[in-house]
Amino acid sequence: MSNATINTSGRSRPRRLRKNQTVRNLVAETYISPSQFIVPHFVLGTENAEIPIPSMPGISELGLNNLLSTIDADLKIGISSALLFGHPDNAAHKTADGKAAWDPNGAVQKAASNLKKEFGDNLNVMTDVCLCAYTDHGHCGLIENGNVLNDASLDPLVRTALSHAEAGADVVAPSDMMDGRVAAIRDGLDKAGHSDVILLAYAVKYASGYYGPFRDAADSAPNKGDRQSYQMDPRNLLEALREAKLDEQEGADMLMVKPALAYLDVIQAVRNSSVLPLCAYNVSGEYAAIKAASANGWLDEATVVRENLMAIRRAGADQIITYHARDAIKGKWL
Repeated sequence: MSNATINTSGRSRPRRLRKNQTVRNLVAETYISPSQFIVPHFVLGTENAEIPIPSMPGISELGLNNLLSTIDADLKIGISSALLFGHPDNAAHKTADGKAAWDPNGAVQKAASNLKKEFGDNLNVMTDVCLCAYTDHGHCGLIENGNVLNDASLDPLVRTALSHAEAGADVVAPSDMMDGRVAAIRDGLDKAGHSDVILLAYAVKYASGYYGPFRDAADSAPNKGDRQSYQMDPRNLLEALREAKLDEQEGADMLMVKPALAYLDVIQAVRNSSVLPLCAYNVSGEYAAIKAASANGWLDEATVVRENLMAIRRAGADQIITYHARDAIKGKWL
């Protein structure tokens, strides 16, 4: 059939809704607000420090005063949630039981207290709850004869969460992947009078190669073995739904899928199975890969970051934990 015989007059033409930026904005289905970003921060216990992380260009470990000024600047561009990670200032303070994790004078505890005093309810102070950065073996729980102990690890995790809550954290986020830790932490918080503290569960956390730069920054890589006995198998999706359901039943207020980009199908599946707010963690390796490629001129950073963040939102994430947030907002990449 020749083109002359095809009458397209009056028929649907999707391109009409793409003809200029104003029209495209009018009909766009997916938006990201700065308030949906959660920015991770690596916190040091010293007053003043800014130590660049080589594998994460643009990201540094920050002293307490540096953290205050950084978050003050973030608030001014609309980022109102910060997720804090810390580790002992001295490697000698790492122990088998990870007791520095619940030290009331630890970096995260001091940072949480300072931030709440400075910014009050204008900032959501969120803290990662885990032992890996504080143990001399680098695992997320206690070990015995090379095995990571599940139930014995719950008490130190509860202690850590309580120390964060007592310092003023609005949200505690257990990332260890021990079974039953959500219930244990929720009960511990409630019994201690912290029933208003929000519990964000790393409900679906896969054993992933994308965590490498983070482990460099947090000094949290295992000395021996790996985390495949407690973090999830990348081959499994239905297991993710089971993990999310269990955490919801145990009292989680919010859920998380980590990593994000390799698990968009998992984000969508969890979104379809739960009505709780859902976060996705756009992790360090995903960030570092784009930074490296853009530095070599192989990718346009703004375009690719925009695509990735929109994909995470489109898959169903309500909030995005990402190191790209500041650049994306300032550069108007979204």
